Amino acid sequence: MRTRLIDAFHRLWRELAKFGVIGAISFVIDLGGYNVLIAGPMSHKVTTAKIISGAVATAFAWVGNRYWTFRDRRNRPVHHEVFLFFAVNGVALAISAAWVAFAHYVLHAHTTLMLNVHAFIGIGLGTVFRFWAYRNVVFANEDVDGDGAEAAQDRDSERNSANTAG
Repeated sequence: MRTRLIDAFHRLWRELAKFGVIGAISFVIDLGGYNVLIAGPMSHKVTTAKIISGAVATAFAWVGNRYWTFRDRRNRPVHHEVFLFFAVNGVALAISAAWVAFAHYVLHAHTTLMLNVHAFIGIGLGTVFRFWAYRNVVFANEDVDGDGAEAAQDRDSERNSANTAG
């Protein structure tokens, strides 16, 4: 029992660290793209700029999380995983863009510094949601390498018995 708990902690820590690296790179893509857009062609369209920069960062994050962070987790066909990933990121992007819109239109954050501060906050709020949703919805199954198979079988048995019991 103790070994399983320690292994689970190490697995969580590795995933969290990898998620952080992909997230940091995505953050640079998102905030950098946002700044390029609001300094140029979209200076009066801050919400649209945030959506575009977030979409580009999301595309990068899909590749990084699918093929590195959560590469040992598979529980559904790729096209289902892609749909769930982009649906989750759509919600996270909506959270981030809504915060930027709120800051700009309600709090009257108009300077580049304040727009960046609020873009940072919005990205942070979306990131908390993303990590939870990636682990529990998108890449939800146990590892497919040897040590996770037994736990996955136990979970499948529990699900099947729950389905037949009620």
